[in-house]
Amino acid sequence: MTRRYSFLSLAREALRGHRGWQPAWRKADLRDRYEVVIVGGGGHGLATAYYLASEFGITDVCVIERNWIGGGNTGRNTTIIRSNYLQPESMALYGLSHKLYEGLTGELDFNVMFSGRGLINLAQTRHELDSLTRIADANRHFGIESWLIPPQEVKRRVPILAMENTRYPLLGALYQPKGGVARHDAVAWGYARGASRLGVDIVENCPVERLLVDGEKVVGVATARGNVLADKVAIVSAVATSEIAATAGVRLPLRSQTLQAFVSEPIKPVLDVVVMAGAVHGYVSQSDKGELVIGGGTDTQTDHSRRGAPQRIEESAAAMVELFPTFSRLKMMRQWAGTVDMTSDRSPIIGPAGPDGLWVNCGWGTGGFKAIPGSGYVFAASLADGRPHAIAAPFGPERFRDGRVIDEDAAAAVAH
Repeated sequence: MTRRYSFLSLAREALRGHRGWQPAWRKADLRDRYEVVIVGGGGHGLATAYYLASEFGITDVCVIERNWIGGGNTGRNTTIIRSNYLQPESMALYGLSHKLYEGLTGELDFNVMFSGRGLINLAQTRHELDSLTRIADANRHFGIESWLIPPQEVKRRVPILAMENTRYPLLGALYQPKGGVARHDAVAWGYARGASRLGVDIVENCPVERLLVDGEKVVGVATARGNVLADKVAIVSAVATSEIAATAGVRLPLRSQTLQAFVSEPIKPVLDVVVMAGAVHGYVSQSDKGELVIGGGTDTQTDHSRRGAPQRIEESAAAMVELFPTFSRLKMMRQWAGTVDMTSDRSPIIGPAGPDGLWVNCGWGTGGFKAIPGSGYVFAASLADGRPHAIAAPFGPERFRDGRVIDEDAAAAVAH
């Protein structure tokens, strides 16, 4: 039985030299068969496994990860959480995820460090102001707390923001008071611990090589450690999803691009909200350690390297200096990149795909981290019921064939 984390357990272990802690999750051996096999041990896959066990009583589940838990895009992002999207389908999905994030630490008995500090999306052109006004109206009708604020209120909330002699004038901003950040790797670890505690097997360092197909049905996966049979196979592997699905003849409309981020040296608290600026292609928040976490747009070329181009770092740094001239004196401490799977309408793909028994959850692009709890819940519900959950149903891959796209270009933080 996994121990609950608490102040008392922390104090007790401190007195014992912290020698009594157990591993956060079991290192399971791969069995020959499961009811559900989830390919991908990132946030979305682990959340799916957790909700299958906790909400729907399905514990005969295995999460297979090719590397280590949380080593993919879950640990390679800027940790921003928001739900102020434009389309009703997106607001339902991201709104659910945002609500789940608010109670996730207590739910998982693991501190994910969620901080609903507020999020400000700057309007620096007339086009941006019109777009953000449209989003604010849509959010209000859907019940999401998000509204426009004038320049003077932006300045009050972000005193260090440059307001004079700037390339772009500040016309206002879209403000979401409960937007914020969470600790990315803690989200993965928390879901892994919760799923393992409920009986889910988690197998790391085990690449999935191909799908096993019998006629018109996917019956399992072939891994580096042997074949594993399953009633249902769910691929939740970001850019690798299309590659694995292709082994069963399934083509997915995804494009892989690199998204970069970097952090500055730590400084005293100067920024207590998340700031996004589409006109200059940059966004920033300050971590609990004092580092400025900075991101921008994706690299333009198709890429799987997870390195990224120096040009994008230079553009993002220039954007921050333009918004916050005082940042020019800071040093960049480290940089990282993730390979994101982009769809043409900038919305995810969730649902059955191709042969019977095959399900996919992919195409999250630059918005995957903020959607982890909601994505995991609706995908688990879909797998348990055998048909897409009401919130997930509009995001099926058939929408591209039928022309029912969910266009979220306007609600992106920057142009992607």
